[in-house]
Amino acid sequence: MQIPVEAFFNVVGTKDENLRYFEEIFNLKIFARGTSIIASGPEENLDKFEEFMEKVSSYFEVGHILSPQDVRNLAIGFKLESEREEKLEKENNFSDTILFSYKRKPIMAKTPTQKLYVETIKQNDITFGIGPAGTGKTYLAMAVAVSYLKQNKVSRIILTRPAVEAGEKLGFLPGSLEEKVDPYLRPLYDALYDMVDPEKVNDMIEKKVIEVAPLAFMRGRTLNDAFIILDEAQNTTREQMKMLLTRIGFGSKAVITGDITQIDLPKASQSGLIEAIKVLEGVKGIGFTRFSEKDVVRHPIVQRIIEAYNRYEEQQQTK
Repeated sequence: MQIPVEAFFNVVGTKDENLRYFEEIFNLKIFARGTSIIASGPEENLDKFEEFMEKVSSYFEVGHILSPQDVRNLAIGFKLESEREEKLEKENNFSDTILFSYKRKPIMAKTPTQKLYVETIKQNDITFGIGPAGTGKTYLAMAVAVSYLKQNKVSRIILTRPAVEAGEKLGFLPGSLEEKVDPYLRPLYDALYDMVDPEKVNDMIEKKVIEVAPLAFMRGRTLNDAFIILDEAQNTTREQMKMLLTRIGFGSKAVITGDITQIDLPKASQSGLIEAIKVLEGVKGIGFTRFSEKDVVRHPIVQRIIEAYNRYEEQQQTK
């Protein structure tokens, strides 16, 4: 990088002492060649050093005379300001972080609707997250639940789904009861294992700190001091939905997630989720967040698939 000739020796200092100083501050290899300063090292550090040198050059260009000590002082000030800006940037980035996974990966809302969803969960006793697959409804609810458990805001997490396809045929499936219902609960386990060390998850399940069970297992219980997530709620019957909502006890929070375009119930059965939306919207303490294909955070093709199906279904309805 080139600096004004008249300023060169003031910048590099006696016997290039300032260059050694700059090397330490910017973590670069720096030397002088003619009236140019040559630097090598990580690109990010080079960018910062170039920005600093442009700032120094601007002082000389407007007539200021800086001594070698003045240049060193500027370097210190520049470094402190850069560190302050980096700290603020990190704080801003992590302000939306719900949880750090056991691998130290920050889990946060990525779209405006997702951010609204997280805030709705925090501000209400019961939250409905409604929208297509891939929008983070269950995953973000799980992150908030684990966060609440770690902060001792709740004493346990209860994860549940309706096992629609099993129904009365459950007893005819091979294996133990756990093996029969496990396929229906696997997506909840997957999200949980992504956030918490699997060994700790297994220990917490054994101690009933985390409970993963079919919706039918919730009947007759009162769920106090718990964070409850009902997934695939579009496949609940009206009786099942009312049953779960009336199980919620003191100190508990519930998140109900579902996609009303993916109902697997028999045609004669009304979805408990659709009815709950009609009955409960506007009730104090209950919040609703609606997602669209724009909130899909999976592979981009997933969003395009959802849009294509939506267009097709609209065309079919107009025929």
